[in-house]
Amino acid sequence: MDPLSDVLTLLQPRTYSTGGLSAGGNWGVRFPAHGMIKCYSVVRGECWIAVDNTAEPMRLQTGSCLLLPRGWPFSLSSDLSQPLTSWEALSQRGRYNEILPLTPGDDFLILGSHFQLDGDARFLLDALPPVVLLETEAQRETLRWAVDRLLREVRDPQAGSTLIAQQIAYTMLIEALRLHVAEGIGKHSGWLAALGDVRLRAALSSIHREPGRAWTLAALAHTAGMSRTAFAQLFKQKVGRSPMEYLTHWRMAMAAKRLRDRKEPISSIASAVGYKSESAFSAAFKRHRGRSPREHVRGKGADRSC
Repeated sequence: MDPLSDVLTLLQPRTYSTGGLSAGGNWGVRFPAHGMIKCYSVVRGECWIAVDNTAEPMRLQTGSCLLLPRGWPFSLSSDLSQPLTSWEALSQRGRYNEILPLTPGDDFLILGSHFQLDGDARFLLDALPPVVLLETEAQRETLRWAVDRLLREVRDPQAGSTLIAQQIAYTMLIEALRLHVAEGIGKHSGWLAALGDVRLRAALSSIHREPGRAWTLAALAHTAGMSRTAFAQLFKQKVGRSPMEYLTHWRMAMAAKRLRDRKEPISSIASAVGYKSESAFSAAFKRHRGRSPREHVRGKGADRSC
């Protein structure tokens, strides 16, 4: 698989809920901190979004799609001066997987999906800005079919609608991440943005395809078609860590998942991620994750997931 597919598979995202909010006139709602990725698409109307710890509120229009990957509190409102009602109070009116009216009227409609990540979520989340906003016409066109179909499943649920809505929402998440990669060439840092550079993508794909290979800086630079010095500098600039640091991080992330699955001995996992002995692997794993492989299996001790 490609690196993005690898990481999403590793993180095992699952849809926590999918639904919509409608409103008319003046309105505002405050959402608490959340331990998940939220994906929203404005179907009709406009609103402001203000995310804690970010510089400026953003104006969303019909067709805007955005991801909120950091879990920070945020608000949606018709006007920035509008008093805010807590989401906890409003959510008592309805259930997941339906459209909840905030106020009478239908001037505004937004669809949202919330994804819980079961794996090493920081691997993906640290590569994303606090708000990923997609609003160009080309981006809207890419997502339009998925939004229309998701709206149909939420408005008129049939047999199997919950599962179909989950699959469509997952597709929207992947599409949004792909669009972010394409749009972010030269703008963002992190391994996800680095996928937009064909040279770095070749190196990242090689690491993901053969994590157990005895990679050297020279070998990875060769896959990118660059000199070692130029490759190392570009990789560190774009990804935020050196090629060998990234290799270790990916190996440990893979090993952590396989340890959680508990389907193979530690010695087998050590070999699969490039270590010649179980003791060498155990030492590297504890140095990187803050606990030994056996403690990880038992769920004991700190896990830095760095």
